[in-house]
Amino acid sequence: MATEQNAVSALAQAMDATGFAQAQAAQMQMILQDQGLTDWAGFASSWDDLGIDGFMADGGRYRRRRFAAFGVKAAGGANGIRRKPHQPHYQSRDYNALNGGIARWFDPVAEAIADHPTTTAVLRFCNGLFTRLTPPDVRPEHWHVEMHQFRIEAQAGSDGKPTPEGLHRDGVDWVLVLLVRRENVAEGETSITNLEKKLMSRFTLAAPMDAALVDDSRVYHGVTAVHPLDPAQPAFRDVLVITFRRE
Repeated sequence: MATEQNAVSALAQAMDATGFAQAQAAQMQMILQDQGLTDWAGFASSWDDLGIDGFMADGGRYRRRRFAAFGVKAAGGANGIRRKPHQPHYQSRDYNALNGGIARWFDPVAEAIADHPTTTAVLRFCNGLFTRLTPPDVRPEHWHVEMHQFRIEAQAGSDGKPTPEGLHRDGVDWVLVLLVRRENVAEGETSITNLEKKLMSRFTLAAPMDAALVDDSRVYHGVTAVHPLDPAQPAFRDVLVITFRRE
C-alpha cells in the first residue's frame, strides 16, 4: 500500500510541476492492482471487437472504437461510479478541427467491459489522482467521464494515425492514455508540448499498461503515425483513453 501511494504521489508531483506524467507499465500495474485490477487478458481481448469509426473527415478507415460515459463522484470510490445512458461524443472544432463540430455516435462499450474490474480500477485511480490535483475551490461534486477504446490499424502503404488532428487538447480537464497492446507496429511516439507548442517531452508507450497522463489545460499532446513492421501481418495499436471533465 505504501509503495502504491508513493507511486501515485510521484505521478501527482510530476503533473503538478509540468502538466503531464509518463508512467511505466510496472508502476501502473502496481497502482491498478491496489485498486482491484484483475483479468487484464480478458479486458484487453475486448479490443478485438471494435467497430469502424465512420466519422473520419480524412476518409480514413484505420480507426476502430467503442465509447461509454460515466458519472463519477469525486474521490467517491467504486460505489461512486455510475454508467450514463449511451450518448454521442462531441468536441467543438476549437479542439478537434478535423472531426469536431458534430455529435458522433459510436458503438457502446460492452456492458461486461464497462463493469469489468479493470475498468473500475482505472476509473478509481483516475478519480483519486485527478480529484487530488484539482484545487478545492473548483473541485466538482461529480466528474463527467468518457471512456474510449481505440484500435489504430496500419497496412502496407497506409499508416494508421492515432491523432489525425495532430497536436491537440481534448477540451476536458484531465486525460489518461493507457496502452493495451501493440502488435507488429513501429513508431507511435507521443509528444507533449506547452501551450506555445514548445516541445516538453517525447516518449513511446511500448508495453501494455504504459501510460501518459495529461492536464488538458496546460499542455498539448499528439502521437505519430504507426506503420507495420511486417506488411504481411496484422498491425495495430490498442489504447484506452479516459477523460475527466467537471460537470
